[in-house]
Amino acid sequence: MPAYRLMISREMDGSTVRHAVLYGLQLSSGQYKRAKFHGQVLLDGTPAMANARLREGQLLELRIPEKENTPPEPCELPLEVAFEDEYLLLVDKPAPLPSASSARQSQPTLENAVYRYLGSPTPFVYRPVNRLDKGTSGLMVVAKTAHVQHLMQMSLHTDDFVREYLAVLEGKLPKKSGVIELPIAKAEGATVRREVNPCGKAARTFYWTLRETESRTLAGFRLDTGRTHQIRVHASALGCPVAGDFLYGTELDTLAGRFALHSCHCRLRHPVTGEWIERVSPLPEELERLLQE
Repeated sequence: MPAYRLMISREMDGSTVRHAVLYGLQLSSGQYKRAKFHGQVLLDGTPAMANARLREGQLLELRIPEKENTPPEPCELPLEVAFEDEYLLLVDKPAPLPSASSARQSQPTLENAVYRYLGSPTPFVYRPVNRLDKGTSGLMVVAKTAHVQHLMQMSLHTDDFVREYLAVLEGKLPKKSGVIELPIAKAEGATVRREVNPCGKAARTFYWTLRETESRTLAGFRLDTGRTHQIRVHASALGCPVAGDFLYGTELDTLAGRFALHSCHCRLRHPVTGEWIERVSPLPEELERLLQE
C-alpha cells in the first residue's frame, strides 16, 4: 500500500487536512474518503480529522487501499523491468504480447505477467499508463496505484512524459524529417482499423530518418497526440508503411505475429518524487535484420 506524504510548508500553514489532500497531494475526494475510512490519514503519525488545521513542518501521510476485484491469472513470463519503485513499473514489453487482458484475448498478456511479477497480490488492479499494440515492442509504464496512474495520464504528450519510437518502414520517406498532421478516424465498418479522414480527430506526429537501405528506412517517431495506431496510419499515409504491418501494409513471414515498431525511449518526471527517469531500449534483433536484407 504505497504512501503519499506531504511536508506542510509555510504557505500551507493553517490549511485543513482535506484542503492539503485535494490540492497539495492532488488526490481525489474518493481516494481521500477511502483512506479516511480505513484510518489511513495520518498527521505526524496520528489519525487526523478532515477539518484539522495544519502547522508548518508537520507531516501529512495517506495510504490508500486498493478496491477489491477479481485478479487475473498469474503467468510466468520473462519480464524485463527497466525501472521500479513503490509507485511505478517501467517494463520492456516483447512482441507479440498483448498489453492487457480482454474478453477476446485468451493468450497470456502483460497484465498476467505483471501480476505474477508483483507476487500475485490481493487486491490487484492493473493500471497501464500508455498501451502498446500486441505487435509493438518496447518501453511501457504501469502505475501501481490509481492516483499515480491519474497523474501520469495527465502528463501524456507533455514534456514531462516523452516517448519515442523506432520503425522500419517500407520504401523511403518523402523528406528526411518533418511533421505529419493528418486527422485519424475509425475506418467505416471496421472494429480496429483506422484511416486518415478529415472528419477524424487531430493527429500530429514528428518523424526523422535515421538510416536508409535500397528498399527500407529506419525512422524515429515522436507523438504529439495519442490516436490509436497513429504512427502506423501516418507512415502508411506517406507511402511508407511499417514493415510487416498486416493492417496498413504487408505482413512478413519473418516477423511472426508482430511488425517493425518499437518503443525505444522513455523520459518522464516522476509524478510523486519529481525526479527524472530516462530509459532506452535498443532496436530488437529481428527488426535490425530487416535492414540487412
